[in-house]
Amino acid sequence: MIVNRNILTLDEFTIQQLREFPKATGELSSLLRDIGLAAKRVNVEVNKAGLVDILGDYGTTNIQGEEVKKLDIYANNQFMGVLKHGISCAGIASEELDDIVIFDDDVSNNSKYICMFDPLDGSGNIDVNISIGTIFSIYRRVSELGKPATKEDFLQPGNKQVAAGYVIYGSSTMLVYATRRGVNGFTLDQSIGEFSLSHPNIQCPPSGKIYSVNHGNFFQYEEKVRSYINGCQKKDKHTGGPYTQRYIGSMVADVHRNLLKGGIFMYPGTTDKPNGKLRLLYECNPFAFIIEVAGGKATNGKQRILDVLPTELHQRTPFFVGSKDMMNELETYLNA
Repeated sequence: MIVNRNILTLDEFTIQQLREFPKATGELSSLLRDIGLAAKRVNVEVNKAGLVDILGDYGTTNIQGEEVKKLDIYANNQFMGVLKHGISCAGIASEELDDIVIFDDDVSNNSKYICMFDPLDGSGNIDVNISIGTIFSIYRRVSELGKPATKEDFLQPGNKQVAAGYVIYGSSTMLVYATRRGVNGFTLDQSIGEFSLSHPNIQCPPSGKIYSVNHGNFFQYEEKVRSYINGCQKKDKHTGGPYTQRYIGSMVADVHRNLLKGGIFMYPGTTDKPNGKLRLLYECNPFAFIIEVAGGKATNGKQRILDVLPTELHQRTPFFVGSKDMMNELETYLNA
């Protein structure tokens, strides 16, 4: 087997980045590599899920009141286990867990970072073989090093993230992560079992022809949102439509496509759920960070998502994210 040495693996890339900062401790690089390891383990189970007893409902609901899938539990345990046994994470919060989990040992208490994640986004699609994913974000602790992490470490606004990313388990498995220096994508090379740099310096196109929204809730959206959607569906000098509607029902898949090709993703509040369905800490903040670093925008319809100060771990929010020009046009409707 011939390995192309011009293509960097995730480990090589993070080490290369580390060399550019002589005073860096390497903890963030180590943490990203741990996340990559957990993702590879989850990928194996996702790929063989139809052959083993890991599909279907676990028999419980999570704190959101949603049915927990067996693969959700497996993914949650993998990410929590890998981060706990690493040396770079002081604690975690997960969409699947009621409360934070503090890794209270000497090594973890001296770790600078905490991690939050949605272990398996789009899990309702597991049984029908549609792309699903993992979403994660990393924050620097605000509590005192040498002591256990606290809840305040997790209730930070999204603009305090030092890194965020996602893994998409699809026709190929990709890990995409952002720091303030840029967004880079790595595709899992099954022949060597490594994530390899395939999409360097990802930039979100300033505009696109795709809008993603659940049309089933159309009449529950506020009038301004409905007006924008109508503009997307017809020739409109303001929105630039008509656009193509694409909605997978897996946020990772929808936003990943729009990040690469341009587009806008919307999950507004409804009359039944005015705060929407998506979680601020586990879904919206990470994607807002990634898209903004790539040149796009993200809002809750009233303010920049990354400026929202969270008050609880499982806080929900309306969410609009995508190409800069399309987001600017949406805001002319929302602010009218």
